[in-house]
Amino acid sequence: MSTVPPQRHLRVTPGAVARSVLIPGDPARAEKIASRFEGAREVIRNREYLGFTGTVDGVPISVCSTGIGGPSASIAVEELCNLGADTFIRVGSAGGRQPEIEIGSLAVVTAAHRDEGTSLAYLPVGFPAVADLGVTQALIGAARALGHRPFVGVGTTRDAFYRKDAALADLLTREGHVVAAEQECATVFIVAHVRRARAGAVLAIDSNVLRERPSPEEVERRFRAAESAAIDVAIEAVKRLARSA
Repeated sequence: MSTVPPQRHLRVTPGAVARSVLIPGDPARAEKIASRFEGAREVIRNREYLGFTGTVDGVPISVCSTGIGGPSASIAVEELCNLGADTFIRVGSAGGRQPEIEIGSLAVVTAAHRDEGTSLAYLPVGFPAVADLGVTQALIGAARALGHRPFVGVGTTRDAFYRKDAALADLLTREGHVVAAEQECATVFIVAHVRRARAGAVLAIDSNVLRERPSPEEVERRFRAAESAAIDVAIEAVKRLARSA
């Protein structure tokens, strides 16, 4: 019997989740991911956190939504680590930040510019937010094996969705060559590193201010296809990591 008390926000004890956990922001995406599992059972439902555990081709796997932004994502990763998880893959959405990145593309983020505040509670700003090499390689290999050509590179993570430093955004695009902008990667990478866990990220591109925007219906169609592809890639990466363990 576990001596670890239920986690304050996830409200479960060890045994509820697998060592490998996919962490979308959106609870609805968590449900979509769980629909790909064999024997999926709901194990977490509180606030923005919705989680399921099952298997994929015999490999134990869990999913837990994190909500939007660093504070809630850090809570999820911390408490999942307390429950025994040690491998995290963010399955998220993001805006493309290079002219060639179309809506509906996939991006695998190798590191993240830390333009958010949560990770500063863990390590100073000069410390890099870097994805785990093994997880990243598994994501790239999975994407290519499934017929996708993801954009691979650095992302940028910020807190305020409706506030943007235009000069900084331009610099990060031109000189930083960032591939995507979103709100959780830097936090997830830093918290996982501090907790001696490993983390990576595969993102579905839902917008790009550098390109002409299609109709809302076309944006939705492209994004949902990319979201489904990102889920496939993340699950395949978990299976690859299990085989190489």
